[in-house]
Amino acid sequence: MLQNLLALRQIAQRTISTASRRQFENKVPEKQKLFQEDNGIPVHLKGGVADALLYRATMVLTVGGTAYAIYQLAMASFPKKQD
Repeated sequence: MLQNLLALRQIAQRTISTASRRQFENKVPEKQKLFQEDNGIPVHLKGGVADALLYRATMVLTVGGTAYAIYQLAMASFPKKQD
């Protein structure tokens, strides 16, 4: 039991230490060039296909939600008659 705790402590110390961090390539200058190009594309779509899909999904949900809200307001304003 004590050996397991010591092993766990050693593993925890290894994962927290800064010596084993990986170095990542700085991609900020590339992204700055991409977003600052004057090519007529709106900035919210310059990220590529993923941005376009997210934009379209957002628009569909917004328009659909607005239509549903208007429908529910219309149904609530004209209640069913009791016979």
